Amino acid sequence: MKYALIGCGRIAVNHIKAAMSNHLELAAICDLEMEQMEKLLIKYNLEDKTSIKRYTDYKKMIQENELDLVAIATESGCHAEIALFCIEHGIHCIVEKPIAMSIEDANKIIDLAHKHGVKVSACHQNRFNVAVQEMRKALEAGRFGRLSHGSVHVRWNRNEEYYTQASWRGKWVSDGGALMNQCIHGIDLLRWMMGDEVEEVYGQTRQQFHNYLEAEDVGMAVVKFKNGAIATIEGTTNVYPQNLEETLYLFGEKGTVKIGGKSTNNIDVWEFSDETGEDSRNIGLKEITSNVYGNGHSSLYADVIDAIENNREPYVNAVAGRNALELVLAIYKSQKEKRPIKLPLERFASVDMEGTFR
Repeated sequence: MKYALIGCGRIAVNHIKAAMSNHLELAAICDLEMEQMEKLLIKYNLEDKTSIKRYTDYKKMIQENELDLVAIATESGCHAEIALFCIEHGIHCIVEKPIAMSIEDANKIIDLAHKHGVKVSACHQNRFNVAVQEMRKALEAGRFGRLSHGSVHVRWNRNEEYYTQASWRGKWVSDGGALMNQCIHGIDLLRWMMGDEVEEVYGQTRQQFHNYLEAEDVGMAVVKFKNGAIATIEGTTNVYPQNLEETLYLFGEKGTVKIGGKSTNNIDVWEFSDETGEDSRNIGLKEITSNVYGNGHSSLYADVIDAIENNREPYVNAVAGRNALELVLAIYKSQKEKRPIKLPLERFASVDMEGTFR
């Protein structure tokens, strides 16, 4: 398959690595800065490969090349616009999180992809973590019994240097805050594990230490699911002096699991009433990762390629991306309106939060 990458920033190395490990043909690469593109290609010894075309205009790249698959890894505020353009040209997409910055744009992506028969995957790669997959298997096998409650905690650190590296970070139009950028992976996992169907959300967000940003650096929420379970969300970039943990808890009448580590990559607790001999391998499981992005990109790419070849939905599809976004936006809306928010959301965007912490 002919593949192109749009956006060569911080996360781009994971995308190129995943593309290479899945034997995609890198046909083109795009970024507003030529230097960013060259740095990325040099890292993978691809700088002398003349078949890889360089572009600073993604529309020109799409129009001049016959591409099968495009990954969109630009600043968040551009994701929807680029995805819609690619879909209209019949190109399958992997879209970095968040899939969009408004619920309306997320719904447009879903509808347009269906209309054009295009596969779209939201890049929530942590679903492929070994620990997460083991939890999911146990859940689908009914081992938890009826769910009581769950929680996700993303306790990370982002300092001023991180935000000055890219001017779009921490702005409502292009990024959002800690919940939208850093915590959306954990929020995706929580919603997915707890049945997806959310009834109501009550949230509070604050800007405690990052007063040079527009958006929040800490947010908390209580979530009511339609199946009767409840959950809490805690997400922050205020942890001193470095990333502490990203943990996911699931509590059922017959089972308790805690997934820990810095990016939901370890199993800290694994208890079930129907204990089996295979359970022992999960107790203390640790997946080694080189960074907080984990190892899931390659597995996500492999799944998308298979979905295209076999004309099925990707494991993490555009609806999954919309659902994670919707839960973040519901917390934002709850903060703005000082009340619990019923789902589904009809209209709301991160830019609706402008002025919140002024």
